[in-house]
Amino acid sequence: MRNRERLTEKLVRAAEPRSKAWQIFDSDVLGLSICIYPSGGRSFMFDYRTAGRQRRLTIGRWPEWNVTAAREHAKALRRDVDGGLDPLAEREEIREAPRFPDLVARYLREHATHLAPRNAADQASMLHKLIMPHWKHRLVAEIEPADVERVLNLIAEGRSRPAKKKPKTKRRIPLKPPKPTPVRANRAGEMLRRVFNLAIAWRMRSDNPAVGFRRRVETERERFLDMEEIARLSEALGAAEDQRGASIIRMCMLTGARLGEVRTARFEHFDLERNTWVKPAANTKQRRIHRVPISAETAALVRTRLSAVPVGCNWLFPGDVSDKDQPVQEIRRFWKGIQDQAGLPGVRVHDLRHTFASLLVSGGASLEMIGKLLGHSQSSTTMRYAHLMDSPLRAGVDAVADMMRIRPRLVHSAPPAEEVTPPRAASAGSG
Repeated sequence: MRNRERLTEKLVRAAEPRSKAWQIFDSDVLGLSICIYPSGGRSFMFDYRTAGRQRRLTIGRWPEWNVTAAREHAKALRRDVDGGLDPLAEREEIREAPRFPDLVARYLREHATHLAPRNAADQASMLHKLIMPHWKHRLVAEIEPADVERVLNLIAEGRSRPAKKKPKTKRRIPLKPPKPTPVRANRAGEMLRRVFNLAIAWRMRSDNPAVGFRRRVETERERFLDMEEIARLSEALGAAEDQRGASIIRMCMLTGARLGEVRTARFEHFDLERNTWVKPAANTKQRRIHRVPISAETAALVRTRLSAVPVGCNWLFPGDVSDKDQPVQEIRRFWKGIQDQAGLPGVRVHDLRHTFASLLVSGGASLEMIGKLLGHSQSSTTMRYAHLMDSPLRAGVDAVADMMRIRPRLVHSAPPAEEVTPPRAASAGSG
């Protein structure tokens, strides 16, 4: 039989612990009780029955909850139960609702695995280092557009390098001030939009808080090497001790390919009879097979590499001895030395791709042709080179204007009138 009394602060305080937890039920509100644990702790409980099931919900610990507050809360719960609700089921639903780390784990497991390895690693880094420290274990359904905007603003502001502000050892060089990173914020916003689209498909929430995120202004970086700089770069590559790294840079210059496409090239990708390079979908940014013609000089470079690599090696640019079964992974140190030797500070390897496109434009290639050679999946990407066509267009416009220019008519002046000699007066002696 249940102990039933009117709960008071004095009664709750005086209740003695037993070897097992026991309850004193309130006589005023049906289902309200105080549970006394063997440790001496006390908690208010609410027992009820719904859909044929006996349920027990913990209201809170005493003395954080006093008797009056627990009784008022129990009355509200009783009204909900009488109205057909199940308060414990709602609490369990909230407890079991997916949280942002659950969404991130599923996104990386089921979606990011289909992306290029570098892209997948970059997205995992953004989620773990830039997003999760702010949202932590928040419910997926609780994230609002304002939360997305707030975290993107923080990303756009940038962070100090290195990021760790309190290292274990004394830092010799002070932290550099943070640099704005609007492009990084835009990429994070695009990623979050995909993440929450999948959250809708996975029934974690019904809307997308990142669908209308504010895009930051991006300033496209355009750096094209002129002929003198190309000559200095070629001279530095010819004098380089590491001809493997030099050949990688040369191939970027000759084909306009991305560095990753060159690094992961294999001999079977090249048809040296037809001078073509077939890049597999796994190696391209657009994840599609990309077939491009190559020049005779590029074909000669491939043949040279064939004689330089070990017999049986399929990589055009294999890694070092310890990693010979993989392509070369990193050439940043080599490129930094070439930059210094050629006098090209701030020039990236990717700028060689832009230079390749600019030379195509100067040779009269159309934007469509450039897009196909560079492997652009969207014409808008190729349009960044449209302004380079201004010079030939301007020359054509000037030629038309020259042909249509109104020529001034040459007006010939009338010859001077002949001087008329007045007749002489007849002399007096004339007849």
